[in-house]
Amino acid sequence: MTTLEKGDKAPNFSAKDQDGNFHTLSDYKGKKLVVFFYPKANTPGCTAEACDLRDNFARFEASNYALLGVSADNAKAQSNFKNKYEFPFPLLADEDKAVIQAFGVWGPKKFMGKEYDGIHRTTFVINENGIIDEVITSVKTKAHAEQILG
Repeated sequence: MTTLEKGDKAPNFSAKDQDGNFHTLSDYKGKKLVVFFYPKANTPGCTAEACDLRDNFARFEASNYALLGVSADNAKAQSNFKNKYEFPFPLLADEDKAVIQAFGVWGPKKFMGKEYDGIHRTTFVINENGIIDEVITSVKTKAHAEQILG
């Protein structure tokens, strides 16, 4: 699954957000960047995770962090999700899974006895120089900000 680890250079990515604006890794040079991958917009776990990050957004900003959410949902679904919960950060609509594949978070999953391929809920904390400082694979959806900020 996730082959990237602490100390690796973050993959250079380019993807559109919910409004059609492009985001690349280089856009965030000089800032710490939290890239959180979630399976599907508007599902209970993904909503809990994103709302926890939203509720702690001022803490992230105070520590020079930018946040980017990523799923394979289309721009309309991401836009609806962002607007419904008033997220202050962009959500990338990675329909072709280019960013998801680059970060290595696509792979086999099990749910209720069924196996299928999907997005593994994973968060990458990237430093100001584009190096991965932390990879969080056991995301606590209701306390994710605390996992990142401590």
